[in-house]
Amino acid sequence: MERSTEYSSVDMRMGDAGVASRDGSFGDEQESWNGDTITPETLENLLGRSDLDDERILAEETLMEKKPINPRSPRAALEPERVPHPMRRSRRARHPLVVAGNALFTLLVLLAAVGCGAFVFGKQKFESPGPLDSDKIVAIPRGLGTRDITELLAKEGVIDQSWVFVAGAYVFKARGEDLKWGEYQFSKNASVRDVIATMVEGKVIQHKVTFAEGLTSEQFVQRILESDVLTGNVREVPREGSLLPQTYNIVRGTTREQFIQLMQRDQRRIVQEIWDHRAPDLPLKSPEQLVTLASIVEKETGRPEERSRVAAVFVNRLKQRMRLQSDPTIIYGLVGGKGTLGRPISRSDIEQPTPYNTYTIEGLPPGPIANPGRASLEATANPARTKEIFFVADGTGGHAFAENLEQHNRNVARLRTIEQQQQSSSAWPTLAPAPGRIPVR
Repeated sequence: MERSTEYSSVDMRMGDAGVASRDGSFGDEQESWNGDTITPETLENLLGRSDLDDERILAEETLMEKKPINPRSPRAALEPERVPHPMRRSRRARHPLVVAGNALFTLLVLLAAVGCGAFVFGKQKFESPGPLDSDKIVAIPRGLGTRDITELLAKEGVIDQSWVFVAGAYVFKARGEDLKWGEYQFSKNASVRDVIATMVEGKVIQHKVTFAEGLTSEQFVQRILESDVLTGNVREVPREGSLLPQTYNIVRGTTREQFIQLMQRDQRRIVQEIWDHRAPDLPLKSPEQLVTLASIVEKETGRPEERSRVAAVFVNRLKQRMRLQSDPTIIYGLVGGKGTLGRPISRSDIEQPTPYNTYTIEGLPPGPIANPGRASLEATANPARTKEIFFVADGTGGHAFAENLEQHNRNVARLRTIEQQQQSSSAWPTLAPAPGRIPVR
């Protein structure tokens, strides 16, 4: 009843205002609408509204046109508004492979960050000055692995952090055989980078070992065994004349067998090179005969300027089929590789036949009597162009040469006079003849 009364009053007011009521009629049923339009002034007077109200109504109508409002019942108005459910993630985003990929990407990013930090830290340690307070020599034995080398360097105080050396060797691919064995001198405050570079490049300490020309192979082996730079043993004495006398640079720890092979290799190379450039009329048939004659030349004189003349004497004798009559061949025939007789040559020594005694045999002996140097090999392959067939000591360390027996006898007489003068000027008589050889005849 109350709602009916409310509606009736509203209809009455709408009727008074000339607005149709709910049933379509106007307020005054007896008075019909003449069809005239209600002017704004009339409407304003009827409703009692101001211009401001018109503007507000116009704005509200415009807003309602833009966003229509759906009327709700009182019960619906009292119900709480429902918030829309959040959108669910797509099936693709929730796929296990996508989840695993995201986790892997995150892990890789973390690992990259950690790796960059470790690289920067390791690089700083790798290049920073080392613990050595002075230069130090360390011998790296043959056959050690990276771990063993690391422990040795740490023990010697060359490095202080083993992991930096191992990591640096891994990064630079310097493993095992790349880190060469040998004796190294590491400088003061050498960084791990310097240590690895020194070993990879093989900058080992070189020891000079000199072997004089004219030594026999047995004398070579004796000196090789006395060297504290070399290691190992010698299986057998090398063939006479197969070793090249010179100065060698060797690394501590080199085996004696390796060193002998090195000398033999150099000797073969030098001999072949010289043989290929020999004189065309040389009365020798092979490089072996060249070495044999060069060994006799080597033992006959120690003066470089005389080698080619001494070689010429022996070459001329071979051409004339004369016996070489060389005193060093007598000694080698008697004592072999020992090299020295320990006393002057006697007449019985000269007449005692041996395979090497060139006073009793024709031509060359069966092999070298020593290991000749390069100078003697070159002098023998290209001897002086002379006709000399004799030489004898001149009493001053050199020799007097002659082309015939008459000249040679005068040179021998001069030598005897010098020897007598030396003996008479001495306060005490010598127990053995003055140094000299039996003259070549």
